Formats: sequence, structure tokens, C-alpha cells
Amino acid sequence: MTELTTTLSARPFRRADRIANIEVSEIVQISESAAAMAAAGQDIISLGTGEPDFPTPDHVCAAATAAMKAGQTRYTPTVGTADLRLAIAAKAGVKPQNVIVSTGAKQVLSNLFLASLNPGDEVISPAPFWTSYRDIVKFSGGRLVEVPCPSEQGFKITPQQLEAAITPATRWLLLNTPSNPSGALYSHGELKALAEVLRAHPNVWIASDEIYEHISYAPFTSVRAVMPDLVDRIVIINGVSKAYSMTGWRIGWAIGPESVIKAMSAVQGQSTSGACSISQAAAVAALTGDQALITSRRAAFEARRDYVVQSINDNPLLDCILPEGAFYLFISCEKTLGKMTPDGTRITDDMAFCAYVLKSAGLALIPGRAFSMPDYFRLSYAYSDAELSNGLSRLRSATDALYGPNGN
Repeated sequence: MTELTTTLSARPFRRADRIANIEVSEIVQISESAAAMAAAGQDIISLGTGEPDFPTPDHVCAAATAAMKAGQTRYTPTVGTADLRLAIAAKAGVKPQNVIVSTGAKQVLSNLFLASLNPGDEVISPAPFWTSYRDIVKFSGGRLVEVPCPSEQGFKITPQQLEAAITPATRWLLLNTPSNPSGALYSHGELKALAEVLRAHPNVWIASDEIYEHISYAPFTSVRAVMPDLVDRIVIINGVSKAYSMTGWRIGWAIGPESVIKAMSAVQGQSTSGACSISQAAAVAALTGDQALITSRRAAFEARRDYVVQSINDNPLLDCILPEGAFYLFISCEKTLGKMTPDGTRITDDMAFCAYVLKSAGLALIPGRAFSMPDYFRLSYAYSDAELSNGLSRLRSATDALYGPNGN
């Protein structure tokens, strides 16, 4: 008797519908590609990453070392250590129960929208916006409503635009002040005008990403300070990454109504649980220690901003407005569209422009499409003066080599 053996082929992996068409962000893809090119021996400079070039302050590193030596290496509470929640609450003028600590501000946003969005719920966001907003909302079951905000209005949403975007399905207004990628900073008056609209729509909550709070070159105003009567539907997102040069420590937090914090804790408790104990000890030192470094580093960023803005606006093919916060320029490359590269390739859009600059000049930039505003690109000035000078020289050489319609 012959025994027949049937071999079943494994089915190919199938992505869940909730992450269909979601990939690693274009910022990460371009940064990793540039790093790989440099590792392979190519002469590459990247002005694409949003990461301060300054080191983490010494007293913060010392606090982390002390925490390790003291045995603070165990699991932490899901919502964060008592010391860090207290430090955040004291800074914000709230109770510790209104705070949750997470593994970076990106996880805070994910927790928030996973905890609050149902299929079909809408989140309004002014465009341009940080590239991860759309996908976080999408895999949380919601739909991001993009409101184009051109440079003529400072890349900021107007009350009229907000009113027009609100529908019965609107659950959140997602603001970022100062903004990545544009550096737009909402003034007290601008936030007050938006509040007047929101008061008429009690079902719309406000999420304000204020991670660049301390990198502001004009007076910074938190949404909570302008809208005290709306605090029961406001969530603030912040962290230590940008102001304290602690991107790799992965500490962010949310400040909001206790009901929201509990819902976010339920989500976080089933994913990462509590953030790293050592990183939380370091964050306490950052928030409670000497803040003088914030002032001096902000001044350094402002000087770099002014230098880079002048260089860009001296270029006849590029334009940008003066950002009031963060460490980015959002630069129009519209004048390059239709021009030809030295090898005969036509520049058709911001993606083609950035690809050309990377190939011809060895300079990595982030196309505006990643931020839902084509015909622009983002340049980070969170780099040394030498790197900025070199990068700007390469950019000018690349644009000077273009030829075609309307000139050279």
C-alpha cells in the first residue's frame, strides 16, 4: 500500500487592511538611503533629519547613570513614574492624573487616536503637516482631513477654513505649533480666533503637538493657556526629544482630561507598557535641572535659521518665508519645475528635484509631498555650521546647473 503525502503550500503573508498602503515614512526612507550611500563611500550630506546636533546635557546623562547604579532598572508603571509625572504636571500646572508618559511623542499620538477614533471619524489637520499624522490616524480607524494652508497665510489654518472643514464626523483638530515642517507658530490671537470656532462645536476635541515649544523665536503660547474654558477637550503632546537633545531616549507625554489619560493607558498597557525606567529618570533631570542650555541652544538655532534663510532667498530658483519656530525651512522649488538637469532630465515635481539634488550634489533633502504639500522641500538646520555651509553650497551648485524655460 502506497502512502500519499500531500504538501500544502503556505499562503503568502497578507497585510491587515488597517495598514494597507502604510510604509515607513519618507523621511526615514530618505535618511536611511542617504546613510547607506555614505556608508558605501559616496560623499553625502544630509540636511533632512529633524534631530538636534547638540549632545544630551551632562547632568541628564549623569542622572541616567545614577538611576542605573541605584537599581532603577525594573518595569515602570504604565502611565509613567511618579517622579516624572509630577515634574510634567508641575511644569504644566495640572495634576499628575492628567499626565501619561510614553515611548516618544509618536506613541502618544498613536495611543490618543487608537483610544478615541471609530471608523469614519475625522481628524482635521492643516497642511503641510508632519508625515506620520496621516498614517497614525489611518491605522487608528479614522480619516485625516487635510486643509491646505499656503505660505501666503504662513502655513497656518484660518478660522474660516476650520469652520468649513468641520462636519458631523469631526472628532479632532490636530495642531502642531511650532510646526514640522514649516516652523509656523500660532500666536495668541490666532489661537483665540480658532477657539471662537471650536466653542460652537462641542464635539470637536483639540490635540496640540507642542514638541517644539522651547524652540520658538517669537512668544510661544500653549493652546491650554488660550482656551481655558475648553481644557476638558484639549490634549497636549510634548516631550524631551527636541529641547533637550534626547531623541534616542524616547520619552514623550500627553496632558489631558483624566478620562482620556485612562483610555490611552488602556492602549499603552497592551503594547509597550511603561516607558524605559532609565530614560524617565533622565527626563526628570532634564525638566527639573538647569534650563540655561535651552536659551543658549535656541539662540544658536535662531542664528542658523537666519543664515540659511538668507542663503535660500539669495537663490533665484528658491523661496522661503522666515519660520518662527522649530529648526526647519519649508522651501518652494516651484521655479525649478520644467527646467532641465545637465543630463537632460526634466524637473517635474518636488520628488524629481530632491532626487536630482541627491544624485548630482550628494545632498539629501525631504520632498514636500511627504508633508502633503508638493512643490516644496524641507531642509533641517539642526546641523553644524560647517555642514550647513557645505550643504547650501551644494544646493546652489545644483540649482545653478539647471537650464531651460525662463532662463539659463
